[in-house]
Amino acid sequence: MLLKDKKVAIIGAGPVGLTTAKILQQKGVDVTIYERDLNAQSRVSGGTLDIHITTGQIALEKAGMLEIFYQSSRPTGERQLDIQGNILEENFPTEENQHEKPEIDRNDFRRIFLENLHPDTVVWDSQLIDIIKKKDQYHLNFKNGTKATADFVIVANGGSSNARKFVTRIEPKYTGTFIIQGEVLDPVKSCPNFKKLCGNENTGTGAEGKFFYAQTKSKGALNYFISFRADENWAEQNNIIFSQPESVKEYLNKITKNWHPTFKELFDATDNFAGLPMRRMHLDRPWKSQSDITLIGDAAHVMPPFAGIGVNIGLLDALHLSTNLTECNFPDTLSAVRDYEQKMYVYAHEAQQQTAMAEEMIHSDDEENEDERKRAKEEWDNKLRGR
Repeated sequence: MLLKDKKVAIIGAGPVGLTTAKILQQKGVDVTIYERDLNAQSRVSGGTLDIHITTGQIALEKAGMLEIFYQSSRPTGERQLDIQGNILEENFPTEENQHEKPEIDRNDFRRIFLENLHPDTVVWDSQLIDIIKKKDQYHLNFKNGTKATADFVIVANGGSSNARKFVTRIEPKYTGTFIIQGEVLDPVKSCPNFKKLCGNENTGTGAEGKFFYAQTKSKGALNYFISFRADENWAEQNNIIFSQPESVKEYLNKITKNWHPTFKELFDATDNFAGLPMRRMHLDRPWKSQSDITLIGDAAHVMPPFAGIGVNIGLLDALHLSTNLTECNFPDTLSAVRDYEQKMYVYAHEAQQQTAMAEEMIHSDDEENEDERKRAKEEWDNKLRGR
């Protein structure tokens, strides 16, 4: 095995890093994950993850985690509204398709993997600040002053990775779309009308060049986002401070003035906001493969969420890289890494193209392109359903 007697470091304990570690550990690889979060109880923000049967679930099965995933995830319906809150379409999971793309909270995904990895696989409070290669080994330096060494490094710490530069100088670029993300901790109490409207289903609407999408988490909190085309510095230009909710609520109410008051109820009930400029890591020119370090997940190919496939593409990375390094008959790690990266360029680039098309069309406010926008929206919805 190519990684026999080698120490592997994974930077980042997100879904992709955890899955990679689990597959490698099953093959006896000495692997440690370094994660910037303070501890295992640190709350992970963001919406739920839908893991598709044709992509991400294949990686979970390889990791021996598929049945455990089913126990902690839930089949979720899809509901589309117009801006007046009228239901345009509903799709609910059936017994036959309940495993097509079940949803799981990010913290629940982390929990089930931590329960099934070797004890102390994850080293917490470890924000990487530097990597130095000395001979055949990497020396890792962390913000808290600790240090570590590794023979092979897998960078999996997300779209804003500070370790990407050790593999490529290509950086993600702003796509022209901005997301305001909100969270309501107790929607039943604080926005009962909207909660009644969305139920426990993923609920979306698109109009006037904006797209809205809401999800209910396992413990009842509601996470949503509203996206729109804007200059990257629009928040500063409009004096929007995301740590000051009132300024965000006022802006949301202004840009959705034609929407049903139920949306205003939701905005006014929001406990936490975040501003997320959408970025894409372009894969039009591959980086030079190295024998002992590579990128996976958002660190390799971050893309906006508008095709609903980002985490699934990252889980394919975990599958292909881990399999190449532990099972395939490559002569050396360079060959294994190069093969993984060449595969990844193809399927990740295709996913980025799908995402870019969806992003453009669902934010279009050109009435002449309404039919094309609806077609693109239908394709986007089908992608969400894992078809």
